[in-house]
Amino acid sequence: MSKVIRIGTRDSELALWQAKTVQKALEKTGHQTELVPVKSTGDLNLDQPLYEMGITGIFTKTLDVAMIKGEVDIAVHSMKDVPTALPKGIVEGAVMKRASNKDILVHKGVEILESETGTIATGSLRRKAQWLHKYSNHKVVDLRGNVNTRMQKLHDNTWNGAIFAAAGLERIEIKPENFIDLNWMIPAPAQGAMLIVAMEEDSYCREALSLLNHKESQICVHIEREFLKTLEGGCTAPIGALARKVNNHIHFHGALFSLDGKKKIEVERALPVDEIKNMGKECAQEILNNGGSDLMKTIKSILNN
Repeated sequence: MSKVIRIGTRDSELALWQAKTVQKALEKTGHQTELVPVKSTGDLNLDQPLYEMGITGIFTKTLDVAMIKGEVDIAVHSMKDVPTALPKGIVEGAVMKRASNKDILVHKGVEILESETGTIATGSLRRKAQWLHKYSNHKVVDLRGNVNTRMQKLHDNTWNGAIFAAAGLERIEIKPENFIDLNWMIPAPAQGAMLIVAMEEDSYCREALSLLNHKESQICVHIEREFLKTLEGGCTAPIGALARKVNNHIHFHGALFSLDGKKKIEVERALPVDEIKNMGKECAQEILNNGGSDLMKTIKSILNN
């Protein structure tokens, strides 16, 4: 059996770039495809911080519904936006080869890094907490919208800089010259990775997607997401995680921060590739045992008020 695979995607420039990348890869393997762009709730409501919307998967929900209703066959997501538990009936089809996992600062002058005061913009609690952990006297303001909108807002405001995922700016070729790699900032779990999901009973699409899966990227992001899931972070708590394959070992670095950035509980571990079962879970457990459990309760009580 052969069919046209309908690819569901958000309609932002970055999301469309990701969907077209998947489209090209599928067509290279001999499959016919069609792009079906939809608008998500997360894109429409730009005034309210993400964590106040009370929902994980705000950027994936619209596509989930379209898949379950049979309007699209597969959906392409930035994997860091995807909840750790997929909706019933929807399964992981492939993890594409991961791009850069780095956060970068797009700035209006590097003196901000030496200054006692300054204002940085980000819509991410993780980035905010880590910035305040390092620069406790700075002010961090909320920044929402797709990457183009956020770049424009930075230009229009008096902020000293804004934090972006390097991969997003690189993919649509709008990474400016005035940026600094934030090598000290632990990325979001699965940052830089693209996930393609399909319906569980759709063996045709699942088989097609299996050809696009990048095993090393899949192994690393699964460890990071297992870490996130065990900490029960959803996409609201300030949690960073990065797993990397170095020779035949997986190196993992994860951390949980307080909302104001004053408290940081971290874990680092390296294991041979054949011993990584439950690695993310065990690293998260170590954080929970070292005060993370109480910290998570505090974060949830603040965010739920």
